[in-house]
Amino acid sequence: MNNTPQNPEDRTAGHIQTIADELSLGPDQVRATAMLIAEGGTVPFISRYRKEATGSLDEVAVTAVRDRLEQLAELDKRRAAIIKSLVERELLTPDLKTRIEAAAALNILEDIYLPFRPKRRTRATIAREKGLAPLAEHLFAQAALPAAAADRGDPLTLAAAYVNAEKEVATPDEALAGARDIVAEMISEDQVCRAAIRRLFIEQGTVQTRLLKGKETEGAKFRDYFDWQEPVRTAPGHRVLAMRRGEKEKILSLKVAPPEEAAVALIERQFIANNTPCARQVALAAADSYRRLLSLAMETEIRLEMKKRADEEAIGVFAENLRELLLAPPLGRKRLLALDPGFRTGCKLVVLDAQGKLLHHDTVYPHTGGAKAHQAGQTVSSLVRKYDIEAIAIGNGTAGRETETFVRNLQLDPAVVVVMVNESGASIYSASAVAREEFPDHDLTVRGSVSIGRRLMDPLAELVKIDAKSIGVGQYQHDVDQRALKRSLDDTVGSCVNAVGVDLNTASKELLTYVSGLGPQLAGNVIAYRNENGAFTSRSQLKKVPRLGPKAYEQAAGFLRVNGGRNPLDASAVHPESYPIVKAMARDRGCAVKEMVGNEQAAAGLRLEDYVTETVGLPTLRAIVAELGKPGRDPRQQFEVFSFADGVAKMEDLQEGMRLPGIVTNVTNFGAFIDVGVHQDGLAHISQLADRFVRDPNEVVKVGQKVSARVLDVDLERKRISLSLKEG
Repeated sequence: MNNTPQNPEDRTAGHIQTIADELSLGPDQVRATAMLIAEGGTVPFISRYRKEATGSLDEVAVTAVRDRLEQLAELDKRRAAIIKSLVERELLTPDLKTRIEAAAALNILEDIYLPFRPKRRTRATIAREKGLAPLAEHLFAQAALPAAAADRGDPLTLAAAYVNAEKEVATPDEALAGARDIVAEMISEDQVCRAAIRRLFIEQGTVQTRLLKGKETEGAKFRDYFDWQEPVRTAPGHRVLAMRRGEKEKILSLKVAPPEEAAVALIERQFIANNTPCARQVALAAADSYRRLLSLAMETEIRLEMKKRADEEAIGVFAENLRELLLAPPLGRKRLLALDPGFRTGCKLVVLDAQGKLLHHDTVYPHTGGAKAHQAGQTVSSLVRKYDIEAIAIGNGTAGRETETFVRNLQLDPAVVVVMVNESGASIYSASAVAREEFPDHDLTVRGSVSIGRRLMDPLAELVKIDAKSIGVGQYQHDVDQRALKRSLDDTVGSCVNAVGVDLNTASKELLTYVSGLGPQLAGNVIAYRNENGAFTSRSQLKKVPRLGPKAYEQAAGFLRVNGGRNPLDASAVHPESYPIVKAMARDRGCAVKEMVGNEQAAAGLRLEDYVTETVGLPTLRAIVAELGKPGRDPRQQFEVFSFADGVAKMEDLQEGMRLPGIVTNVTNFGAFIDVGVHQDGLAHISQLADRFVRDPNEVVKVGQKVSARVLDVDLERKRISLSLKEG
């Protein structure tokens, strides 16, 4: 028999069809995407610059193909390890190998392998050591026969033959007990039985939580789950994670199970065909198998599956929120004064030029009264005039609203924009190695203020310097699979960075790190080259950066912008590999390339079909023409000034029925958190997001969205605000 595992290339070919079926894609689309990924292509590059190969798959589809390929590769890795183990122990038969090769999921693969897996010493193995396996097999075989053919002999009489003092089998009852242990393990390792019990857990299983004795006060935040039960099938992810957290904190007990009677009956139907004495012994073994073995194994498996599903939901919510935050409208390059508010410790103030460079820093005390408050007003007014300030950014933390009121009362030039800025994560940045490297001669307070100001100018460029998990737009982020979370958030940041494009001559190392094909090492090399040789004048100069080879250049070039360079196309999203096409278009139009750039009529009169080649089709050509019309266009929306309601700065100012302007700060599966300017976000439950039924909060609200919210309830003691976005 050939015990060699299936050829990886053959298996990958099979995976292509599997993925195509699962994702409703064409096999050719999946095959081309898989090939591009294997060649080192990134998701942003493949989706933007390889449309012809993939059939114009977007980032979501390319990511799904990539992730599924990796999952199936892991399955193949486990498959190979199992076959190797079986070969080494001379247990692999042709039938077993066929079943292993055909297993399409990890749980099926593990079910097949379970009877052959090296075991610790169990009750069944002890019984086998005592020579009771033949008795167990006889009982098991008789129970499965039709009543007319079954042996109706007395099991105790059969068991008497196995009494053996040397093997520590003292009585027929002990022999039967050992035989039942063997039968129980045989049942628990049966692939068909495990699949049936697994389905039962999914279809009829319930999640049950109970309060542990004496934990009422300590576990008040889990009050909803003190006595809770709901079906496994419909338990939403956020509740699953909440229940698991309550269990982890030793507040709740958590159990997942179907009705025991149904499970035992299911097993009996599979293995017992009569009502003979032998069958009754197997029935006892079946009940024991479920209670002692199968129920525990399946509960563990289903809990892990529920956790995986909940993680995927939570990570999806986090990624969606992060995308909205990163792609928030930028104020743009403005001369700016930023304040990190504080009461007793004062407000940390910085002045930044239009490129975000720190020009001045100070501390003012507008909230201590007397001379210091007066001096604070004079200082801010003086700096606004001296540096010709265009905008003032104020952190939304402690004393934020009070500082906003202070600034607005200074009667500055109305042209100076005053904006409250979400400062989540600013303190993380200010204490980071990135901040220390950027501002080695300044303390945490100065760095934090700079971050607040730059975040107003360009949220994306500043937020990439902070660990995405610290930005505070997720749900149960510490409870989910951290590797999966990081992968998803890194994908999201990379997607946003590449969608916007990066100025090669002003970008930080952190921003360049997320550019397709670069990463931390090459980003550092780009910065070092820029520092040593001055500003880049063309994309082609990237080829001179140490260790930045042809593949990295191919992947990165289209997402990097060189403004004011020798080639006007270098400031656009047109990839250098397509420059000859634009030159041909310009020649046919009788004009220079630079006259094509920024001209929405650039392709007027041109027949795009004339420029189709083996590698460039109409999708790419249409994208080139669109980019020529609006080169380097920022996909983010225009910035709009937002202000909270006057006279409402703390929870005590809120009244039921008030309607207030607010900003969505976080979206979860159960609703949206909204900042209405009182230092405590309110919650608009999913049932209060719209007049119509809403299944997914992201259907109606996004992080950063400006809304009008009505106050439903204010709980000062628990610091909870209930809001509604309904019209009524």
